[in-house]
Amino acid sequence: MSEAYTEMERELLLQKVQMHMSEKRFKHVLGVEETAVALAEKYGADPEKASIAALCHDYAKERPDDEFQMVIRRDGFDLDLLNWNNAIWHGVVGADFVQRELGIDDEEILNAIRLHTTGAAQMTLLDKIIYVADYIEPGRDFPGVQEAREIALVDLDEAVAYETKHTLEHLLATEKAVYPKTIETYNYWVAKHNRKGADLK
Repeated sequence: MSEAYTEMERELLLQKVQMHMSEKRFKHVLGVEETAVALAEKYGADPEKASIAALCHDYAKERPDDEFQMVIRRDGFDLDLLNWNNAIWHGVVGADFVQRELGIDDEEILNAIRLHTTGAAQMTLLDKIIYVADYIEPGRDFPGVQEAREIALVDLDEAVAYETKHTLEHLLATEKAVYPKTIETYNYWVAKHNRKGADLK
């Protein structure tokens, strides 16, 4: 990897990431990297940034809750985050772990990590790539994932809309609380931004 985004060689970055997660999660991370690099090459994003963001996106996923809570209080995050959980924290707060512990300072990479679970109304190409790659990587197996993969090969924006719609449907069906930024993502990418008339069923 070039020194533009991290001073670490790929193998050292892999080792540091792997130290903080189970073997199952590490396999998922490698699948996200494979998918993100392929999407970056297809849509004209920087493959190296896609690789680094993908490798680091779940870096903090298996940290204990009290570590997240301490960082939220210490580092000036919105204290409303304390009302949420790891599903939100590992992206929104996890990017700070990546910056502090891995020395990755590229803001586009860090923001893609922050948004990989919730999305946002305004997303860069890299944000969209990591958001979608996390959803469709080869290890994922759930109803609709193959359709999501096919959409991602044709239209990345429609893949964002598809994922967002189905994620929200799942949260509602399981009676889970919906993070405000997820609603913002839905309102933009599905309710408002679905101007192409794609079938998102």
